[in-house]
Amino acid sequence: MAKRSVTVERVYDHPGDEEAFRVLVDRLWPRGLRKDAFHYDDWLKDLAPSTDLRKWYSHDTALYSEFRERYLAELNSAPGRAALDELHERAEGRPLVLLTATRDIEHSGAAVLAEHLRQA
Repeated sequence: MAKRSVTVERVYDHPGDEEAFRVLVDRLWPRGLRKDAFHYDDWLKDLAPSTDLRKWYSHDTALYSEFRERYLAELNSAPGRAALDELHERAEGRPLVLLTATRDIEHSGAAVLAEHLRQA
């Protein structure tokens, strides 16, 4: 499979590349946004960290390294691989924009997912 462009954007920022497949990768809908408030092509909740992992991490950057390892393990599990396959199928080879509501993109699940997709 050819490498594709993968970027991460906040849902609260202005939309970027309209040619890209824009997918919300948070388990919860972003606070304060109507579903028509920003451009996205799909919402794939199953790509997000599990609820238990999300609650454990709670965006505590001191836990980021362990969060990253646990989330990568989830992505490499059978359900994680199925969610990744669904993403690839729906994106149809277009560049990917992973959308998240988190303020700290650098320490987010979306950043881990982007890294994973770039290395795949």
